[in-house]
Amino acid sequence: MELRSLGTHDGSFHADEVTACSLLLLFDRIDRDKIHRTRDPKVIANCDYVCDVGGVYDPNKRRFDHHQADYQGSFSSAGMVLLFLKDQGFLEPHLYDYYNKTLVMGVDAHDNGVARLEPGITSFSQVISNFLPIEYDVSAAEMNQAFFTAVDFAMGHLNRLRKRHSYTLDCRAIVKRAMIHGSNALIFEESIPWLENFFDLGGELHPAKFVIMPSGNHWKLRGIPPSLAERMQIRVPLPEDWAGIRDEELKKISGIPGAIFCHKGRFISIWETKEDAVKALHIVLRPR
Repeated sequence: MELRSLGTHDGSFHADEVTACSLLLLFDRIDRDKIHRTRDPKVIANCDYVCDVGGVYDPNKRRFDHHQADYQGSFSSAGMVLLFLKDQGFLEPHLYDYYNKTLVMGVDAHDNGVARLEPGITSFSQVISNFLPIEYDVSAAEMNQAFFTAVDFAMGHLNRLRKRHSYTLDCRAIVKRAMIHGSNALIFEESIPWLENFFDLGGELHPAKFVIMPSGNHWKLRGIPPSLAERMQIRVPLPEDWAGIRDEELKKISGIPGAIFCHKGRFISIWETKEDAVKALHIVLRPR
């Protein structure tokens, strides 16, 4: 057997084996120059890992195909490989959940024909499909080149997701400290990813209605959603007469000299200083 090699089918490619290959490369299980695109059973049998071809799903043997009749699960090769990496300890359970919910579940659903395709919405799987050569009748070399271009793109996306998730976790302690007081607002002295951390830490039951934090050179007062699933809604809207107003008009209406802008959706407003944002918070929460 050729160690650190991977076999996958040749010809047209899809997001599931592209994602599976990218995950194995990103977590240093295989070597790029040992990826073989073929349906030759002798070559496949000699590969350390096999994805999306071969008719076998057996993680113990590093075989990850979902096309055979005796496999009735919901995974594609992407979901199979992701689970393997978690079970073998190559990625932590929290990163597995993050990858699964932000990307891989959708790849599995698309490849298995159960994803809903909506006009105007492009999925990750559709983006990967766009790496295919435009003309159908192309050489094997051209198809392979397109495949590896797609793999490079997917690896970059997966790596950025991993770094973003790691940074979010690094900020969790800051969010937890801000939640301890149980007040109507979370106030941060730096701009950080707070939303996922807030709800992972029990935010649905927390009384906070707004977040105050820096926004570039200014400060923002932003409404908190009822839950992570309802992230496009807010618990308490900003005043109706602030909606879509900016600069001098907002200064006049709010009575705050540092007013800059309030979104027409009444979920976020921008202020010159932290003190201005706190003043705005007090106005919004004032009994009416």
